[in-house]
Amino acid sequence: MTRLLCFLTLVFVVGASALDAKEPSQLEKGFESIFDGKSFKGWEGNMKWFRIEDGAIIAGSHRQTIPNNEFLCTTKTYGDFELRLQARLIGKAYRNAGIQFRSKRIPNHHEVIGYQCDMGVMGENNIWGWLYDESRRRKFLVEAPQKPVIDHFRKDDWNDVVIRCEGKQIQIWINGISTVKYSEEDSGITRSGVIGLQVHGGPAQEASYRHIRIRAL
Repeated sequence: MTRLLCFLTLVFVVGASALDAKEPSQLEKGFESIFDGKSFKGWEGNMKWFRIEDGAIIAGSHRQTIPNNEFLCTTKTYGDFELRLQARLIGKAYRNAGIQFRSKRIPNHHEVIGYQCDMGVMGENNIWGWLYDESRRRKFLVEAPQKPVIDHFRKDDWNDVVIRCEGKQIQIWINGISTVKYSEEDSGITRSGVIGLQVHGGPAQEASYRHIRIRAL
């Protein structure tokens, strides 16, 4: 019985590892990958601050201060969609990054304008999954409850992020926990734009992104 249980456990672990190794986009109907894991095809930005390692986009540096916010943005725009990806932040003294959506570049500038799914720590707050309005209203539109996110948060490891936009409705989930249900009542705010991967300016840190896939709604 002991040998049988060990064998079944081994089969389960190997099977689970094989499943996890696959691109999630291969498993989810209607989704397409927007990062191939090996090139920046379909993306643009200041490549001094972005590189690819082990199938992930790495933004920032552990070795030097990051002078400005930097964004790697899609060359394609998206309106109503569901975006899924995994993200990880690693830094000794500072962790702050975010995922832009329905955003646009500011001409001749490092910044972008648009919604951001924030990630990181601000003071005593874990701000993963908070909704921020980057370079526009410059404020948090939604601050998520702390405990549910922290209870499921994986520090220094990959966390699952889902962003869903449909019409004026915006929803965000972190590791399956709902953090944002927001309705944009300003009709002047655009409902389409690029997706961007940010590393925040400041002390040395790295923000990593992988398994980036999307489906139109």
